[in-house]
Amino acid sequence: MVLAQLGGSISRALAQMSNATVIDEKVLNDCLNEISRALLQADVQFKMVRDMQANIKRIVNLEALAAGTNKRRIMQQAVFTELCNMLDPGKPSFTPKKGKPSVVMFVGLQGSGKTTTCSKYAYYHQKKGFKPALVCADTFRAGAFDQLKQNATKAKIPFYGSYMESDPVKIAVEGVERFKKENCDLIIVDTSGRHKQEAALFEEMRQVSEATKPDLVIFVMDSSIGQAAFDQAQAFKQSVSVGAVIITKMDGHAKGGGALSAVAATKSPVIFIGTGEHIDDFEVFDVKPFVSRLLGMGDWSGFMDKIHEVIPTDQQPDLLQKLSEGSFSLRLMYEQFQNLLKMGPIGQAKIKRYMTMMDSMTDAELDSTNPKLMTESRIIRIARGSGRPVRDVMDMLEEYKRLAKIWGKMKGLKLQKKGDMSALTRNMNVQQMSKALPPQMLKQIGGMGGLQSLMKQMGSKEMSGMFGGMGG
Repeated sequence: MVLAQLGGSISRALAQMSNATVIDEKVLNDCLNEISRALLQADVQFKMVRDMQANIKRIVNLEALAAGTNKRRIMQQAVFTELCNMLDPGKPSFTPKKGKPSVVMFVGLQGSGKTTTCSKYAYYHQKKGFKPALVCADTFRAGAFDQLKQNATKAKIPFYGSYMESDPVKIAVEGVERFKKENCDLIIVDTSGRHKQEAALFEEMRQVSEATKPDLVIFVMDSSIGQAAFDQAQAFKQSVSVGAVIITKMDGHAKGGGALSAVAATKSPVIFIGTGEHIDDFEVFDVKPFVSRLLGMGDWSGFMDKIHEVIPTDQQPDLLQKLSEGSFSLRLMYEQFQNLLKMGPIGQAKIKRYMTMMDSMTDAELDSTNPKLMTESRIIRIARGSGRPVRDVMDMLEEYKRLAKIWGKMKGLKLQKKGDMSALTRNMNVQQMSKALPPQMLKQIGGMGGLQSLMKQMGSKEMSGMFGGMGG
């Protein structure tokens, strides 16, 4: 992901601080300077970095802290809080409601992925039970209507546009009126972009906005634009009342810190991120889980909710029974990979690769819980059958051993007879959680004491989400 490098740099700075014998002013300043350097290299605006540094110093007042206070923990929490504050304007965006017509207008520069994002947004809501419709009011870019029509047809979403009409305002009004009559409850208007900010673009946006009176204006921003993000977002905000931001191309290798700057400029929340070309490469953006992942802490609060969504209710008691027995076969890993694929694009390429190799295995191999069964000749056969190098099969087996080890530590977990996934979270205690966590993660959160206080603060359900981040 785009911000992975930034997350790694911040995590390293915090780890170096944790390794210091004494946490004094110099150690604190060194850590803050490393974090600031990482943010600036990721194209976060200088003023935001300076303000964050000042806020952390105010929170972590070493002289005022009582003896015996866990200074490392306070420092880590302060960094987490400030990164969350950067990404959270403190007010939610407009949320469409089923059965009540809402107009959502998309704005952004050409090349930001605006038209694709309109389709993803429509498809996401369609799966949630909405009746979305797409209106192409982009008459500037040749092929815009064709692209929107192709995306909409594929997703079975009604659309409106014109090859003949050149007035975007007229198209927008006609499209919105038509779909309101057809009882669509989410009418998405795609507007023109330009290669750069110019008066004609903003004037057109204002006219479309005045004519359609959107409930929400979404600014679509390419994650790779870097330092230009702040000025660009501000310019759009001044022209139309931007109420939310969607960041695209978060699957690339761009620095991506501009995403943080865009939130500050528009004072509007990021609501989704685009993570690929496909229509379902689209994730709801939630600040705390995002920052948790950024700092290598796993998606604490979101993982268990996703597990509830993707694992059918009738499978949950069976899965938990196997968990309590500590029995973990390759077949069980394969089944969980299938569920993970439904959770979105996180690590999908690796999972799909593993599953391809597992498709070349025999039933006996899949159902065995004995790693010694996987001899050299079997590994070579699986590699040939799946068209993958031997080292990939070895990687997959190492992943299996790692997960089996975690699974084994959950043996004896007490479950209610009619257990569901929440039974797991209710019965987890500090000891079980500490055994399942990688040692470096346990150290990072302040050992057993830090883990205990975190579980009290966040609730065991959210803490269980840590398991979601351990696969890498």
